[in-house]
Amino acid sequence: MTTGTAGNWLLLDSGPGSAAFNMALDEALLEAMPRLQRPLLRLYGWTEPAASFGYFQRFADVEQATLLRPLVRRPTGGGLVPHDADWTYSLVFPAGHPWHSLRAGESYSRAHEWIQAAFARLGIETELAQAAMHRLPGQCFEGCEKDDVLWRGKKIAGAAQRRNRLGLLIQGSVQPLALAVSREAWQDAMHRVGETILGDGRAALKSHNALRERAEELAATKYAQPAYNRRR
Repeated sequence: MTTGTAGNWLLLDSGPGSAAFNMALDEALLEAMPRLQRPLLRLYGWTEPAASFGYFQRFADVEQATLLRPLVRRPTGGGLVPHDADWTYSLVFPAGHPWHSLRAGESYSRAHEWIQAAFARLGIETELAQAAMHRLPGQCFEGCEKDDVLWRGKKIAGAAQRRNRLGLLIQGSVQPLALAVSREAWQDAMHRVGETILGDGRAALKSHNALRERAEELAATKYAQPAYNRRR
């Protein structure tokens, strides 16, 4: 795998992908943490409108809550998230990294402090929600959880997590709404803030056949399969 020898953390801009592939690549990256042994920020998009939903949600509830298709079950928890024009990212940390040892609430707030700092670099003032406020159960962007990112009182960023012996995976979505900023500017701000949080030595994680092949395998055998997505 070509990652470079320098750098405290890794950066992957994987571009747009299908719903199944996007979820599969995140799982493949979590699996690869024992080899990579460095935190990784992944930025990506969607080739089609879709919706992802939390690992523990009931499929019957989800399919009634949105008209978006396809529906894909995430490897993380959380609620229903629409994907089309949103800006999506993942943070992956190996076991043994300080973020892996954090309580779930602390890693959640730190991820959103990263988002908040990125917007601050762009001159956009946001705040972290002080408490949960639910309007529609199971829908991530209807209401908010504590420490979600708010802009003018409206939730614009949420996330979900999975922590296991391999590492920590955080999957996040930013709904840009009417923000006067481009995706490219936001992504650059995310890079810059990453340097203040994880260190100024970052290396690009270039595509590797084995990693992509594993993601494609997971997409075909798991995330694109009705049996997996309808399992609850």
